[in-house]
Amino acid sequence: MEPADMKQKLENMLAAGHDSALLRFSLGDLLFKEGDLRGAIHHLAQAVAQEPDYSAAWKLYGRALAADGDPAKAVETLDRGIAVAEQQGDRQAVKEMQVFRKRARKQL
Repeated sequence: MEPADMKQKLENMLAAGHDSALLRFSLGDLLFKEGDLRGAIHHLAQAVAQEPDYSAAWKLYGRALAADGDPAKAVETLDRGIAVAEQQGDRQAVKEMQVFRKRARKQL
């Protein structure tokens, strides 16, 4: 399925009331890849609000904030994501978020 088709399918699901953290993460990921950082940030914020233990959503949310030019919020978000990933035992996510946090701190 083409990314544009997938995006439309996900948006249709959301409009139909099938909201979930996974749906929001998937939309955020597609929008991030398309360069729509504001759209990605919106959906990723919703994903972590709905499922605060979703370490992959925290990671992408922090990356999107940094890419959008908000390194302070990116560092704060990645700090929260690292804490979540540590609680989950998700070592790979912790390592990746530490790298993204270090890059965001350099932007400050």
